[in-house]
This record gives sequence, C-alpha cells and structure tokens, in this order.
Amino acid sequence: MLASLRELALAAQRAGTGLGAFNVIHLEHATAFVKAAERAGRPVVLQISENAVKYHGALEPICLATLAVGRAASVPVAVHLDHAEDTALVAEAVELGVSSVMYDGSKLPDAANRETTRAMVALCHAAGVDVEAELGEVGGKNGVHDPSARTSPADAAAFVADTGVDLLAVAVGSSHAMTTRDAHLDEDLIRAIRKAVSVPLVLHGSSGVSDAGMQAAIAAGMTKINVSTHLNQVFTGSVRESLVADLTMVDSRKWMKPARTAVEQETYRLLSLY
Repeated sequence: MLASLRELALAAQRAGTGLGAFNVIHLEHATAFVKAAERAGRPVVLQISENAVKYHGALEPICLATLAVGRAASVPVAVHLDHAEDTALVAEAVELGVSSVMYDGSKLPDAANRETTRAMVALCHAAGVDVEAELGEVGGKNGVHDPSARTSPADAAAFVADTGVDLLAVAVGSSHAMTTRDAHLDEDLIRAIRKAVSVPLVLHGSSGVSDAGMQAAIAAGMTKINVSTHLNQVFTGSVRESLVADLTMVDSRKWMKPARTAVEQETYRLLSLY
C-alpha cells in the first residue's frame, strides 16, 4: 500500500526507530525491498534517484513500475524521488503520483536554495506530496556530502522555518558512495539538530556506517536512513559469484534471482536492525 513519507517518518520519530529508505535502480530492487519489508513487518521507502532516471533515459517507466510494486505491498510503502536537482523532474514525479520528493538544492547559494526549495514545497504540497530537502554547507568550501561537512543546528532550524519542508537531510559525518563501513557520525550533533528541528532528520550516505553506528545515530535522533551503495555491493557480489561459478550461463534470470534474494536478505537484516 502506498503511504505518506511524512507520516511514516513522524511515526518512526515518535517510536525512536529508523525508517529504511533504499534506492531502486532496477525493478528487482523494488521487489526485493518490499519482500524484505513484508518479512520484517516494517514500512519501507523505495527511492528513485535523478541518476537512476538518467540511466533509464526517463522517469516514467521505472517510476510506474515501482509504484505498482508499492501498491501491491502488504506493508506501507513510500515511493520517493531522490536527489532531484531538476525542478522539471520534480514536477513530472508529482504528476506520476510519487509519495514524496527530495529536492536537492545544496549546490546552490544559500538564498537560491531556500527560494527554490520553497517553490518546490508549494508545488508538491498542493498535490499532497511530501518534500525532503537539504540545507547545504552554508559558507563552506567542501561539498555538503564530504565527511567533514557539518550542519549547524541553528541553520537547520531556520531552513525548515523558511521553506516548510517535511524532512531535512543533514551532514553529520557520512558521505555518499562509501564502500567501507567506517564513517564516524557526530552523535552529539545529531542530538543537537534533533532538539532544534521539529521535522524528521535524514541520513544520506548510510552505506558507510557500521551497524552499531546506525543504531547509535537512530537513538540520537536520526529517522530516515538512506542506503544504496552497500546493497549494490551485495547485489554485484552475488552476480559475480554466479557468473564465475558457471561460465556457460546465459539466462539472466539465473544470476539475477540469487542477487535479488541476497539483497532481500540484507535489507531484511537492516530493517530489523533499525
């Protein structure tokens, strides 16, 4: 069943649990994530990034397929457009029926980010779509996803008040595309931002965080937990094993199915952990 990201995140925030959000690159990802969520009895967020849209050449095919998987699920599922810098893509996603969008204006100057985010909030809220956004590193020289970047609690509170977003992605020590799980999160900063900001907080780059680190971050006040690279490693590792084991294999289902199963199992483990 399709659900509101804001409502799922607020429920998780109240319960002190994490809301798993996983990136859909292929249809097999969507089915694996939903099977895992049903096994765990937990809600799940299926995310389609702007990069995945570029890979497919269009949003509509992968979005409509993911929405169909979400509707058929026996647990609440939010279908989410992730890291969209293109405002036209945001508008298209709203038309297609997504639950939520993450407008990413973190590369823009602060004033432009706030102005454009406000416009995206107005567009999405008019259609009943929730909005996640990202403050960016105000006055900083490193990108917001650099592990050294840190979000100021006061800036976070002002950004939420200025824009009306439903969730806020913050920088507390993680980074995108990490293939090792050794990032060190600033738990004191998470607690400070959580105290300053009323909306649920989002951790991007969770693939680089250990199990214990993730549990500590959730206990400190992090709610939506985005994972992509870690599950891609699981998927690709399984495919590699299958192809090496049988060099005559030609039917893609024979290597795709075990990869999907491996991703389902790891997603189930992560959801249970959160």
